[in-house]
Amino acid sequence: MKILLVEDTEQLNKALTTVLKRNSYIVDSAFDGEEALMFINQFQYDLIILDIMLPKINGLEVLKQIRSSKNQTPVLLLTAKSTTEDKVAGLDLGADDYLSKPFIIDELLARIRALLRRTPQMSEETTVSFGDLKLDLQNAVLSNNEEKVTLMNKELQIMSILMKSGAKIVSLDTITKNAWDIEAYTTSENVWVFISYIRKKLESIHSKTKIKSIRYQGYYLEYSND
Repeated sequence: MKILLVEDTEQLNKALTTVLKRNSYIVDSAFDGEEALMFINQFQYDLIILDIMLPKINGLEVLKQIRSSKNQTPVLLLTAKSTTEDKVAGLDLGADDYLSKPFIIDELLARIRALLRRTPQMSEETTVSFGDLKLDLQNAVLSNNEEKVTLMNKELQIMSILMKSGAKIVSLDTITKNAWDIEAYTTSENVWVFISYIRKKLESIHSKTKIKSIRYQGYYLEYSND
């Protein structure tokens, strides 16, 4: 597995690179946003670890450019502990997870494993449909007739689960196990955030399929042709 580590603090970059290599990952290191984009444009990665506070081009702008180019590589943001707004902005731009500094190496490694396991490992099935929706699993495109929208990594995982389950209720536990893998690091609020993102995207393509919730039970899809 190949990882791009983007961290401008030289000592931390070198330390993390050493740890990752000792855990059998192939690592490229970048020290600013401009260098990161150069690597991303030239090479393919299984995961990008991206610090937000970077020289030349900040991490959020790097993330924005990654997703604008339709690159769906999982991105783990490294954030300062006090910058809650940066975490929200990162998730809005398509980050898959975030980790606040300072962090424990074991937690970083656990999150990396979880994201790499969740990198689309789809079955032979390439599309799934429900109501007026069609989900292209390979290209992460959700469509309603002529209108379509691209889903980010966790949005894709969650919507795939919901559409395959149809009108049946999908428990919070099922969603967290399939989209995160590490339940201890996932809360109902995390799931709700991504559900809200998907709802906005459903509205953007004028779908009549809605994501409904039942308190303490889970989520399900409802299609109304009225």
